[in-house]
Amino acid sequence: MSKLVLASASPWRASMLRDAGLEITAEAARIDERAVDAPLRKARLAPEDVALVLAEAKAADVSARHPGALVIGADQVLEFEGEMFNKPETMQEARDNLFALRGAPHHLRSAIVCVRDGEPAWRHVATATLTMRYFTPEFLGHYLAEIGENALKSVGSYQIEGRGIQLFEKIEGDYFTIIGLPLMPLLGFLRGEGIIET
Repeated sequence: MSKLVLASASPWRASMLRDAGLEITAEAARIDERAVDAPLRKARLAPEDVALVLAEAKAADVSARHPGALVIGADQVLEFEGEMFNKPETMQEARDNLFALRGAPHHLRSAIVCVRDGEPAWRHVATATLTMRYFTPEFLGHYLAEIGENALKSVGSYQIEGRGIQLFEKIEGDYFTIIGLPLMPLLGFLRGEGIIET
């Protein structure tokens, strides 16, 4: 059986895979995501393509240190009115982003690329559409105070598995896609490869 490695430092992604019964190790990729991302955005690549390139770059980097292993890379891009958001670097940027998204729908494009010995074995992108409610500035202040630095760990500055669900009035799409790892298609791929039971 192939060793499975998650190319991510995300505790949510690792927990999701372990909760599904997969035996994985997790190792963060050593890439500068902004350096990879910038030319893709400048070239006006579609958000799903940007997510795929970043997911593959992460998986390929970790694959170089794990010969023979199947390495799972994942990335997520938030698209709003034709623009792509980055993870915020400051709490003020997180606040500004959430105010921009308030009262409107946005799209999360979540990509997975599985790599073995540096070669992509499988790619997948899934989309979720989320509509934020028109919340008050006071609510947003309380929300950000409660989650603190966690607001800087996701592209949307929200965690729907916690208080962040209160930001929304409508969600269309898979929970796992929103968390950033489309789990059902990945499990299907792993079954097809004989890595998990059919």
